Amino acid sequence: MTNAITEAPTREPAAAPAERRAVRETNAYAASLTAVWVVWKRDLVRYWRDRGRVIASLMQPLLYLVIFGTGLSSLMRGGSSFPKGFNYQQFLYPGVISMAVLFTAMFGAMSIVWDREFGFMKELLVAPIDRSAIAIGKTLGGATQAMVQGVVLLVLAPFIGITVTPLMVLQVLVLVFILAFALSALGVAVGSRMKSMQGFQVVMNFLMMPIFFLSGALFPLTGLPAWLTVLTRIDPASYGIGPIRKVVLEAGGVPARALDQYAIDLFGHRLSTLEEVGIMLVFGVVMMAVAVYNFQQRD
Repeated sequence: MTNAITEAPTREPAAAPAERRAVRETNAYAASLTAVWVVWKRDLVRYWRDRGRVIASLMQPLLYLVIFGTGLSSLMRGGSSFPKGFNYQQFLYPGVISMAVLFTAMFGAMSIVWDREFGFMKELLVAPIDRSAIAIGKTLGGATQAMVQGVVLLVLAPFIGITVTPLMVLQVLVLVFILAFALSALGVAVGSRMKSMQGFQVVMNFLMMPIFFLSGALFPLTGLPAWLTVLTRIDPASYGIGPIRKVVLEAGGVPARALDQYAIDLFGHRLSTLEEVGIMLVFGVVMMAVAVYNFQQRD
């Protein structure tokens, strides 16, 4: 009698714990990237559909440029603060671009409080994603909105005697986005701690007006009293407006040497454009880290 030889069905070896962990980490990473994209896209779609908000956001900078700039140009005509052939309205123009970026970037974080009040934020917080994706998506969404607001104002450059070139547009695009990123990260860091729309608006108004007036958007940051000089050096927007002003005014024909008088001195050292941009990037990264930390905390 022959014995049939039966073979036990072979089983594939179970995946090692390290491999399973790597797969989970990869899936979690992909889910977080998708969440960043969804939050970013959602904020942009909401911004684009709200045409009234877009138009209103452009009107305030235009009022500053046309009325405020024209009025003070006549007052400052012939002053020693500006090179020959260069007026206050041209000096104000980069500040107006930065103003549009500032208000749009920081108020863009209002969507965090809005989503919290209407329940959408709760759905994001309980989703199987890293909460840092929410902070990053909100920051990028606000920065993109603010960048669009600032770049749109370049259409006004020819009307005040500033030549628009492809290189200038590219440089302004990069600098405006860096400024918008830093300010949007600040807004998200603040908004992540706010529980009500009223509280957010009060805090934002309290922060934005000093940031704007001390940034050098309206006046040069040289020859100021010591106490005011200290405040302008603390203001993060000061280091973002300077590079934008230099790029825009050089395109308008103002010599680079004449623009050096508007550079920021920090501890006796006159900052270069790259150093100012570096300070803005570091500030933006730090603020986004604060925003990520705030979102990681359990309510």
